[in-house]
Amino acid sequence: MVRTMSLLRALISTARMVRHTPLLAAGLPPDDEVLLDAPDDRLAPALVSAALGEYEQAAKVLAATREAAAWEDRDRYVMRLAAFAHGRDGWLAAWLHAAPHDPDALLVRAELAVRRAWESPARAELLRETGPLIDAAADGDPRDPVPWRVALDHARGTHAPHTAFESLWAQAVRRASHHYGCHVAALQYLSAHWYGSHQECFDFAEDAARDALPGSLVRALPVRAAFTRLLSGTPGAVHGDRIDAAADLAITVSARYEAGDPWPAEVRNLLAYVLVERGRWADALEQFRLIGPYATSFPWTSFTDDPLGRFLETRDGVRIQVASTMPLRNRTDRGGPRGHYA
Repeated sequence: MVRTMSLLRALISTARMVRHTPLLAAGLPPDDEVLLDAPDDRLAPALVSAALGEYEQAAKVLAATREAAAWEDRDRYVMRLAAFAHGRDGWLAAWLHAAPHDPDALLVRAELAVRRAWESPARAELLRETGPLIDAAADGDPRDPVPWRVALDHARGTHAPHTAFESLWAQAVRRASHHYGCHVAALQYLSAHWYGSHQECFDFAEDAARDALPGSLVRALPVRAAFTRLLSGTPGAVHGDRIDAAADLAITVSARYEAGDPWPAEVRNLLAYVLVERGRWADALEQFRLIGPYATSFPWTSFTDDPLGRFLETRDGVRIQVASTMPLRNRTDRGGPRGHYA
């Protein structure tokens, strides 16, 4: 009898998935329309020009962020340009040759040097050699917090003590107290994987979120702490509650942005992963709808060399999970007062 009931439940669940999974595709772009780390309308021309060996568009875009003190955009653009230069840096070499003291070129150079050093087996030694490049970038514009985000990443890789970290952190927040990139770099340093603990990581993230303005991505920082906790293994009850609270807060932040907005895409990708890990399928599906076509490498590269494939597989899996919990019949399918739900 027990075996028969288990089989019946499995058949009903399968019927639900077959019936509802196609319907749950509404609002989700088709797989072939999903883009990985798609640049926005300002960065895209700079990357196209860089592919042609030209630096002028990149210089124009970064100069505009500096003049407008648009530090969040500046940080993202610097990371993307440095990532591109990692494989094709002729345009950056030409830029530095033409303008060796350009603060924007110096910043991309520093980010690129740190990125390359991180990938080397001799990471700590090579990172120490990049120190003067970071100093030059910081001197380029004393208002700019982005070199200090680079410096925080550098400190993590060179095993800098907490006192050195705190000094760099003070420099960063003096320039931009709610800069998201600097907060993420600090959170990584304070994680249990590096030089802190799960407790320290959560405390830092939750304090920062309380101090941030509504709609600031820093308000979603606790979901980063939740992610690091999930990576380390199954959380206990206390951390499980903090993870769910972090996800709830990130949901409220996500809701302040339009669906398909590329700006919060990385936070939404991260949030979707955390919700999946917590078995919150309906909430995760809503985040995938809000993400639209903007898949991001993080967090998926933490598990695979095919982040886009992992994103699409996870999205499909969430649809199946949600479909399997929906009623087999809708109210409109009921044949009369004796109708019932499966």
